[in-house]
Amino acid sequence: MRVLLAPDKFKGSLTAADVADRLADGLAEAGIDSLRMPMADGGDGSVDAAVAAGFTPHPVTVAGASGTPRYARIAVGDGSAVVEVANTCGLATLPNGRKLPLDASSLGVGQAISQALRHRPRRLVLALGGSACTDGGMGMLAALGVTFADASGQRLRACGRSLARVHTVDSSRAVRLSEVDIVVASDVTNPLLGPDGAAVVYGPQKGATESDVRFLDDGLRKLVRAFVRSGYPDAATVAAASGAGSAGGIGFAALLLGGTIVSGAEFFLELLEFDRHLPDIDLVITGEGSIDEQTAHGKLPAVLAARAHPTPVVAVAGRNTLPRDHWHRAGFTAVYSLSDYTDSNTADDPDLTSRLLTRIGREIGRIPAISG
Repeated sequence: MRVLLAPDKFKGSLTAADVADRLADGLAEAGIDSLRMPMADGGDGSVDAAVAAGFTPHPVTVAGASGTPRYARIAVGDGSAVVEVANTCGLATLPNGRKLPLDASSLGVGQAISQALRHRPRRLVLALGGSACTDGGMGMLAALGVTFADASGQRLRACGRSLARVHTVDSSRAVRLSEVDIVVASDVTNPLLGPDGAAVVYGPQKGATESDVRFLDDGLRKLVRAFVRSGYPDAATVAAASGAGSAGGIGFAALLLGGTIVSGAEFFLELLEFDRHLPDIDLVITGEGSIDEQTAHGKLPAVLAARAHPTPVVAVAGRNTLPRDHWHRAGFTAVYSLSDYTDSNTADDPDLTSRLLTRIGREIGRIPAISG
């Protein structure tokens, strides 16, 4: 009996590798062998997933979301470089977890891209999940040599607070990326502007008040006009594209650079050669911090389950609100939830999460159909 462990992270608690390790411990106690394949969907853990696939990690020094210097990692291998928003300028980089909806910047991911380009990749993979900013990608572009100025010609700091003042965009000294294939790994399909846009939908998660949201959405609209005014006639069309609103508008900036948005879940399943391992596998165990009605709409566990079919897939989550009669629709044979084993909040308790995952792994391993 061979089990493939392919979970995503349990956000705020354990990395995908930690989750796989703890489940493997439980399976081993039940006498079941397993293969570990930590997964990612374009959010935090994407660089780690690439490293697990054989890429080489490289340290980089960048500005976190608040501008404070920090160490991060990129992954390089097979002509590709993977750069992650979450570990460069994501929410986790904010000091003391204090959200800065107007002042957080995507500068750090642009700095990481600049350092990744030193490895001369043919393909640049941008993993956009976990962002802290709503700056339309101003920070990322600024790190690549693009300058933003107000109507008087004064150069602006790249952050959400500056959006409303942007009048001109100068890319004459920007890094040229015409020979690099830019792949944007994200499962967000929102446009940049409006009621379904970056500010309205995701701004509150980043600490934006109602007035902040209005300010940011209006600012993003003015940013698009500034691009059109400055020689980007297709900027308005790009802003309306699916995924342009990902990562506070970094998706918009990446599309302007010639990037292509792909499903983060599908991309990492391909990168890790998930399908290649299936012929030797009897059961797949996947999961993430929360499984709910949205899981079946492009989230990693459901995308993975569809790829694994007809191999049975068991999902493990910190919290599960998906009704039992919907499990099969999402592709799951069974769903295990840590919240069924404790009244405590496991998201804030990595030790408890670890113990319960090991217990669940042991229970799965002792199911007669699995243990034989």
